Amino acid sequence: MKIKLLEPLRVPDEMIEDLSRPLKDLGHDFEYYNEKTTNTTELVKRSRDADIVMIANNPYPAEVIEAAEQLQLINVAFTGVDHVDKDAAKAKEIKIANAAGYSNQAVAELVIGLTLDLYRGITQGNADIRKNDFPGPFQGNEIKGKTVGIIGTGKIGTMTAKLFKAFGAQLIGYNRSEHKEAKELGLEYVELETLMQQSDIISVHLPLNDETKGIVSKEMLSKMKSSAILVNCARGPIIDNKALAELLNAGEIAGAGIDVFDMEPPLPADYPLLEAENTVLAPHVGYLTDEAMISRAYIAFENTLAFVKGEPQNIVQE
Repeated sequence: MKIKLLEPLRVPDEMIEDLSRPLKDLGHDFEYYNEKTTNTTELVKRSRDADIVMIANNPYPAEVIEAAEQLQLINVAFTGVDHVDKDAAKAKEIKIANAAGYSNQAVAELVIGLTLDLYRGITQGNADIRKNDFPGPFQGNEIKGKTVGIIGTGKIGTMTAKLFKAFGAQLIGYNRSEHKEAKELGLEYVELETLMQQSDIISVHLPLNDETKGIVSKEMLSKMKSSAILVNCARGPIIDNKALAELLNAGEIAGAGIDVFDMEPPLPADYPLLEAENTVLAPHVGYLTDEAMISRAYIAFENTLAFVKGEPQNIVQE
């Protein structure tokens, strides 16, 4: 088979060479592009004769999939696959795999970091103390004793719940199905409306699909306590971000920590959250740690090796 890694995985080239060696030893052709591209024409050129393509989190549109006549597997070195045109892949019976699990710890830790920043004013304090007109210390809050609502209790949501429990928080959660591991932490499942009403801290961990897009609507956001904060390290369009900005500016929500938006950064100058009060914004880095990048490279190549051996794994769409 012809296998092509279409973009860097943020690990050393030597590691790519080591991970690809078992594929080459089995007689497969491996090609690596160490410069990423979002240009459709270039992606078509790179993908045209591939049996397997390996990508990360850059768009992989229908035009590219339709031009790849031999393609059997789109191997996504990422958790979400919403940047791949799934309908185009399904129409050609091309399987899609992902690297779920590689960034569970990384994302969960960023959620805690954003929460601590909002609760203790770390970013604001850093800016204030560098001014000549330092206004004085910020009196914050503690996580201990707070009710944390986890929207989406999959692997990342459950890892986040574990970290919040270590701080002494009470846990409630919303998910389409209940997960044993989350319940063993003491998490109580409730309806989304109840979670929005009762939580002091809300953390979003749903995948983005037709069912979840906009699920945290203006109506749901309006049910939050005025003292509550919201953290989103999942996908931007799950939340009505325009409504979130409005409620933050009106003082009806105490704060928000946001790592994901309705589009990838850089954001347009008029994006509502850029001017929202009491926000800490990160440039979609929840997944991005040295450890997570190494983990995802291993998972991605394991997926490819399993596929060429006729034992597909981590398939999210047949």
